Amino acid sequence: MKNFSSILLAWYDRNKRDLPWRHTKDPYLIWLSEIILQQTRVSQGLSYYMRFSKRFPTPLALAQALEDEVLKYWQGLGYYSRARNLHAAAKSMKGVFPTSYEGVRGLKGVGDYTAAAICSIGYQMPYAVVDGNVYRVLARIFALTDAIDSTRGKKVFAALAQQLLDKRRPGDYNQAIMDFGAMVCTPAAPLCTDCPFAGNCKALADGCVDKLPVKMQKTKISARYFHYIYVRQGKNTWLHKRGAGDIWQNLYEPLLIESSSSGEDWQHGARYRTLLGRQKAVVRVALVKHILSHRVIYADLWEVKLPPTHPVAEDCISVPAAEVNRYAVSRLVQKLWEKAGLL
Repeated sequence: MKNFSSILLAWYDRNKRDLPWRHTKDPYLIWLSEIILQQTRVSQGLSYYMRFSKRFPTPLALAQALEDEVLKYWQGLGYYSRARNLHAAAKSMKGVFPTSYEGVRGLKGVGDYTAAAICSIGYQMPYAVVDGNVYRVLARIFALTDAIDSTRGKKVFAALAQQLLDKRRPGDYNQAIMDFGAMVCTPAAPLCTDCPFAGNCKALADGCVDKLPVKMQKTKISARYFHYIYVRQGKNTWLHKRGAGDIWQNLYEPLLIESSSSGEDWQHGARYRTLLGRQKAVVRVALVKHILSHRVIYADLWEVKLPPTHPVAEDCISVPAAEVNRYAVSRLVQKLWEKAGLL
């Protein structure tokens, strides 16, 4: 389709969303927006961008912050490795954002898509983005049946995306195709009757819009069982900082005991007895189901009262209960605390 980019850009000029990162050419702020919006809806990410850009307006400001503060600002957004990578990348810049594609691509947490978005929008470099929205739009309009998670499929889509890129307006083009996928060519219930490509969309003509794009592998979902214990020790409580190698790295949480199944009597386990002795835990919040991308966590929250002389667990810290909001926690922990009326 020879006029693909002109049709797309004409649609964008009429319908583009008014977003704060579209009012700047500062590549640092564009980078912030792109990292925040990874696997995140614009409606959710907007407030995070506003807070981040105000608190950390430059690479140096972000680099000089403590990781705990960065994670606290990120709290509730999920995929916390993005925040840790953002912080590490800012430290590597030495106060100056990279000006070449290679330099941007070399930042921790930046892949091909993010580098293309930053360089095309911030520097008008001719690099096409390829993400979920782009896969969906191109697969449907051109009836591409190569699996988007196959080696061949990735090459086919990347080549077509680069071929279609409007090199006079690469930044606008990339934002246009992302907006189009988010607003018109949506995963479910796409607005085909209002689509400017309706007369040229091969998937619409063939009646297979809902079958594209093709994906080979399905994500395997695993279940985990978390039992959080809110320790009440005078005016203090215990917090544990999660380590590397698991979800929510470097976030805080109450004392946690994980069981292998929903029916396991975890209160009689060795870890419980070692940490809490014979103190009886009382349930505050019954089972809560928390869904992540590759797993489902079933969690509950208990409370146990300990005397002041009881030693604090080695992997925990004792903090004033009134100050737990200063610490970055997962959305699950926040939700449990709120349900229990502990905040």
